Amino acid sequence: MGAYVDQVISGVKERFYWQKEFIQAAEEVLQSLNPVIEQHPEFQEQSVLERIVEPERIIMFRVPWQDDNNKVQVNRGFRVEYNSAIGPYKGGMRFHPTVNLGVLKFLGFEQIFKNSLTGLPMGGGKGGSDFDPKGKSDSEVMRFCQSFMRELYRHIGSNTDVPAGDIGVGKREIGYLLGMYKKLTNLHDGGVLTGKHIGWGGSLIRPEATGFGAVFFLNEMLKAKGESMEGKKALISGSGNVAQHAIEKLAELGATPISCSDSGGSVIDPDGITGEKLEFLMDLKNVRRGRVREYAEKFSSATYHEGKRPWGAAKAELALPCATQNELNLDEAKALKDNGLMAIAEGANMPSTPDAIEFFIANKIAFGPGKAANAGGVATSGLEMSQNSLRLGWSSEEVEKRLHTIMVDIHKNAMEAAAQYGTPGNYVNGANIAGFLKVAKAMIDQGVV
Repeated sequence: MGAYVDQVISGVKERFYWQKEFIQAAEEVLQSLNPVIEQHPEFQEQSVLERIVEPERIIMFRVPWQDDNNKVQVNRGFRVEYNSAIGPYKGGMRFHPTVNLGVLKFLGFEQIFKNSLTGLPMGGGKGGSDFDPKGKSDSEVMRFCQSFMRELYRHIGSNTDVPAGDIGVGKREIGYLLGMYKKLTNLHDGGVLTGKHIGWGGSLIRPEATGFGAVFFLNEMLKAKGESMEGKKALISGSGNVAQHAIEKLAELGATPISCSDSGGSVIDPDGITGEKLEFLMDLKNVRRGRVREYAEKFSSATYHEGKRPWGAAKAELALPCATQNELNLDEAKALKDNGLMAIAEGANMPSTPDAIEFFIANKIAFGPGKAANAGGVATSGLEMSQNSLRLGWSSEEVEKRLHTIMVDIHKNAMEAAAQYGTPGNYVNGANIAGFLKVAKAMIDQGVV
């Protein structure tokens, strides 16, 4: 059966050799499925692996828009509708210069299994554009979003494909996109997009969900080791939405978050980023759009490390990479271990390199992969869809309670799947297997489509 998995991986590498991020994601998932294929030969007979690595549909289009100098600019728009076996396509839209088809296929492929793990009826998809909202006026962003939606609206719907926000797409962009969608369709279909403002169909706790969920998952991993958050120091990368709320929940559960970072460098604050310090960080990044070095200039307890990531810069038992893909390499993993790392949960998508992941697992460091640990964001998007369908809103306490239950269940299912298929304690294999089984069985039940 191992030959079958190797054959599929070789085919992916041959056909998509230039899509490095997608190859990395596909290989990581497929390699963990060998024990599943051995117990379920029907997956090979029905070519499930060949089918699951191919998106059901890829939409690519040009996005012309006019800047404030009346010059016409042209960007590229994408939507990868990957797999709808268990529900409508669901996944974010990313507006960033690095966006290309390979990146979106990697994100969409991961989204299939992440969404499956939540237990909610959501398929996998991802989209976006190489448009960069940074430095653009509100009017320019609005004109771009309206042009983007003039094509995208043909392909989405609350029962078809439900995009959300991602890097570069927040409430402002979602608002402009939904406004044009309503204009084009004559439908007030609020459920077609998630990540909306709370005043017009958004869900409480959605901004906090990914960071909160990663900490909930990390806490469950610690419990499985007979440990707790109390008194432990945590290194966090990033300083955006996910990192901020991970820092908030870590402190609430008794840990001491001691770092944050951005593309310029990282800050280490051994006294903890809590209270007024966290408020300053949130204002700095969310309102003033500043750099984290200003945090170190403000608080004497902090030091700024130009051009460096926080990994290994201080002793810490916990780590949460919350920035971007491949931000934590093997040398940094070794430094983390030497400084006392006990558990790590990925708040970002694929932030750890494959050799770093292998090192963590080989050294018995509890490792929570992104598709499990950061599933809280899309889980709460699913809860937003539910509220939109019911035409009501839940309290923040109700949403957080449901989010916590989902994250506890994801941990439980990943742990049980890992043990059942011969790799106890390996959350990477467990999450891949648990997410895959639900989708694969649905694909077989629905025939060759």
